[in-house]
Amino acid sequence: MSPCRATREVANICSVTKQDVLLADKDFLFPAVFHYYAEPLVVDHAKDQYLWDVDGRQYLDFFGGILTISVGHCNDYVNDRVKRQMDRFGHVSTVYATEPMAALARKIASITPEGKLTRSMFTNSGTEANETAIIAARCFTGSTDIIALRHAYHGRSNLALAITGHAPWRAVGSPQPGIAFAHNAYCYRCPFGLTYPNCEVRCATDVEDLIRTTTPGRVAGFIGEPIQGVGGFITPPKEYFGIVAEIVRKYGGVFISDEVQTAWGRTGNKWFGIEQWGVTPDIITSAKGLANGAPVGVTVARGDIAKSVPPPTISTFGGNPITAAAAHAVLDYIEQENLLAHAAGAGAHLQEGLQALAAKYPLIGEVRGMGLMWGLELVLDRQTKQPAPQQTNQILEASRRHGILIGKGGLYGNTLRVTPPLNISKSDITEFLTRLDRSFAEVQ
Repeated sequence: MSPCRATREVANICSVTKQDVLLADKDFLFPAVFHYYAEPLVVDHAKDQYLWDVDGRQYLDFFGGILTISVGHCNDYVNDRVKRQMDRFGHVSTVYATEPMAALARKIASITPEGKLTRSMFTNSGTEANETAIIAARCFTGSTDIIALRHAYHGRSNLALAITGHAPWRAVGSPQPGIAFAHNAYCYRCPFGLTYPNCEVRCATDVEDLIRTTTPGRVAGFIGEPIQGVGGFITPPKEYFGIVAEIVRKYGGVFISDEVQTAWGRTGNKWFGIEQWGVTPDIITSAKGLANGAPVGVTVARGDIAKSVPPPTISTFGGNPITAAAAHAVLDYIEQENLLAHAAGAGAHLQEGLQALAAKYPLIGEVRGMGLMWGLELVLDRQTKQPAPQQTNQILEASRRHGILIGKGGLYGNTLRVTPPLNISKSDITEFLTRLDRSFAEVQ
């Protein structure tokens, strides 16, 4: 391409206005693709902890593409590894062996809990990772029944929607037989009307009754998020998953930990969220932050479980060399920068600040989470715990005006989600808290 032609093409790109983007978005994308704000934010560029819109406005990004930008936008270390791989080769599919995919699988095997999960299947997303896990559980056990959790979200395919316990996301899916939903550990809104720890973790022990009354008495497996993501960062008591894992295995099933949002140091000090609860799963699924924005999905299983899946199977784009290089670079960067420990320390600073806001604003009913994964459930009244979805949207709009980006979730649309990159500084967290304080003051 001639320099003149290249200059003209860049000029044409730069001449596209915000209204051009919004109009194309409205006219050519599925209407189901929603945006957070009344006027969609049109992104121009991003670097490290910052993102800029097309009007030149800078934002502190404390949501990171839904927990996907794990080590900062356009991380130099990761980008360098990606560029080097792009100059070697970009794609061949899983029908050929490649060094980037094999090296990534070896690396992941070395950091799984107790080193017991050693076989990886790479795909394109968390949805596919969870589909693969369900297939593996059914092949290994010879059973078909799956136990999932209420308030869970596991992806947008038909099967993933069928194991999602969240009505707004299930609207387009078809129900499937052989799926039962256990109570999740939503202590703030306990389905049994009890209070932890006097409840003796009733929600966990109820799983046995669920299996005995709604399944043939033998199950293929259980799937759960260590901290529920879309559900609103619902964080269980420390005993919950240990009790559930014991029950599920008693009835022949395998334990699947959906780590699409909680893996790769997000919860602090550990690689995987399930490690915070002292449980070694049989299968782990993940995606999002593994490749810092490149599309990736991975299902990691014990060797005997992986071998139970019959050939042939492929993933056209799974284990793509460029994505694998990005993912491996992310893991190396997390280790080199000691980000597991940093996420815990910076997360404690963030938690302290969020709890101070809760003491100041009655709109905040509960602060919950771990590491750099925090949710604020907003309520109209702390006694009745009536959800406040309208005010949640108002806080989102106000936070945008104050130059910070956060997410929302929860069955009632009333939980703010705060997830900065793992290498965020404490000074950035302090600045974020100041701006979030102003946002609450404006709304309340």
